[in-house]
Amino acid sequence: MERRHQRTLARADAQRVSGSFDESSDGRLTAQRLRPRIASAPAGLSAAERDLWLLIAWADLTYEDAAEALNVPMGTVRSRLHRVRKKIRRAFGGDPTRFQEEYA
Repeated sequence: MERRHQRTLARADAQRVSGSFDESSDGRLTAQRLRPRIASAPAGLSAAERDLWLLIAWADLTYEDAAEALNVPMGTVRSRLHRVRKKIRRAFGGDPTRFQEEYA
């Protein structure tokens, strides 16, 4: 299953379109400042939740593609993602967009 995840992530990276230099620079600076919070956010997730979060958030897969990649029903994807989002929100103090505004 690990190879499937690697192939899916590689395919998603190949499909990404880079933005302007200013946009990517701003994004890198914000990510650098948020790195400690971002790094600790998945610590409270189970392996299954973390896999799903990476496929949806990082690889930008649809729910259907994530369900297929993980070999689970669509309902499982939806319920896990709901739990993941709640845990991530808690890790960011309830509103992850608040930190984006602080570092903008």
